[in-house]
Amino acid sequence: MTDPLAGLATEQNDPRYREIDRLSTEQAVRLMNAADATVPGAVAAVIPEISAAIEAIVDRMKRGGRLVYVGAGTSGRLAVLDASECPPTFGTDPELVQGVIAGGVPALTRSVEGAEDDAPAGAAAMVEREVGALDSVVGVSASGRAPFVVGALREAARRDALTVALSCNAGTPISAAARYPIEVVVGAEVVTGSTRLKAGTAQKLVLNMISTIAMISLGRTYGNNMIEVSAANAKLADRAIRMVSDITGAGISAVRPVLEAADWNVKVAVLMIGQGLDSEGARALLAAHGDSLEAALAAGGVRGA
Repeated sequence: MTDPLAGLATEQNDPRYREIDRLSTEQAVRLMNAADATVPGAVAAVIPEISAAIEAIVDRMKRGGRLVYVGAGTSGRLAVLDASECPPTFGTDPELVQGVIAGGVPALTRSVEGAEDDAPAGAAAMVEREVGALDSVVGVSASGRAPFVVGALREAARRDALTVALSCNAGTPISAAARYPIEVVVGAEVVTGSTRLKAGTAQKLVLNMISTIAMISLGRTYGNNMIEVSAANAKLADRAIRMVSDITGAGISAVRPVLEAADWNVKVAVLMIGQGLDSEGARALLAAHGDSLEAALAAGGVRGA
């Protein structure tokens, strides 16, 4: 019987790594570091495909659509991680960017046998989330053949959602199931078949690009400042203070009481300082300009320090 994995780049046994178990710790670290250094180049080779997918995703999100990642194993964990970082970083509703992993929540910390091979379960996950025409579904699979992901993408396409496939091999089944295929071919792993290594790094880089650039395009940053940050702990509160100071030019000591009056809303605090408004007036100005800090400041002829 033919091995379906035998021809995959991610499954090859690279002779450069065959004696890694005989190397010193430092030699092994250097070898892995050299292998990892090839990943950004593989991502760079598909920048046009990544860019086209992001533009299509943003178009739908601007019209009210959601971004749904679907993966299995390491790919699924990376997908869930990227989705879970959007609310604290960009102040999004948890429903806006979602991560779906084969096997559900238990699969985040341990292997759920057979989950990635269940194509009907992937399709059912799209039905359960009522994926529709404004939504974008990004299937993530290092091998590019996980049936759970293929099933999800096919059902998403049937429901007229935008479909994107992210894999680390060429000509994969998930690519065939998606309108926007992204194939980051990173080659053989240091430990044969361990796609949590180079393939996992490549997927994380691309997912970073998708979510970050989408949020920038949706106006959830001001310049490179994460103005929607939730000051949920001391570190984030300090970050909010520095951010308002950087944008407005106000001193750190002057910013904290303004942020407190603004209930730690960075955009409100910026407008309070930049436009000389109280909290209520700043919120009204934001609301009048679609919650866009850029637009609200421009209305007053201010871009920030």
